[in-house]
Amino acid sequence: MASTHHRPGGNMQAVFFDMDGLLVDSEKVWLEIETGVMARLGAAWTTEHQAHLVGGSMERTLDYMLAVSGATIPAATVREWMVDGMVARLSAGVRVLPGASELLDALRAEGVPVGLVTSSLKEIAEAVLTGVGRDRFDVIVTAEDVSRTKPDPEPYLTAAALLGVAPVRCVVLEDSPNGVAAATAAGCAVVAVPSLLPIDPAPGRLVVSSLERVGVADLRALITL
Repeated sequence: MASTHHRPGGNMQAVFFDMDGLLVDSEKVWLEIETGVMARLGAAWTTEHQAHLVGGSMERTLDYMLAVSGATIPAATVREWMVDGMVARLSAGVRVLPGASELLDALRAEGVPVGLVTSSLKEIAEAVLTGVGRDRFDVIVTAEDVSRTKPDPEPYLTAAALLGVAPVRCVVLEDSPNGVAAATAAGCAVVAVPSLLPIDPAPGRLVVSSLERVGVADLRALITL
């Protein structure tokens, strides 16, 4: 890998993958489980409701669902319904999004450290990783590993610190405005693959329709230091 430091982009020290909607097609699963939970709360749930929560934490989701439904059921009970439903569905299998597995393999082949950084709870992340492969990631940061979730930069700063790398020499792959905001605030370069909400191009940010359109060279090119 020493030779990579003599060409543009050779200073990329790590790549961090978001999980929901970027690595795996789990937003549909979230919609299914949220719809079922809201039915138990006596209210309807739509894709418009879900769009408010993309890239957010479980606490934010629970607060929003209880506010929309007007239900008086304890948040802890709703949380249990959500987690149990998600773990059961994800453990049965979830589709890896196009290009994600190939990019993971290419990064590992070049010896680039790779992390998974998600606002989901550890239980939910582990259910996904059962199918995707936990050993494909050098570090995993979930909601329980930080005090503030995305859009705060703490998750990505934590991942960089665990690997001993500089955030400004890391590339983040995200699908939500919250995730992009977190990565940008941490100082990372960003590849955005918008899912439910639009994301505009910006300096240090590449916006693509699919990870199939991204190679390791494209990631390296985002690192200008």
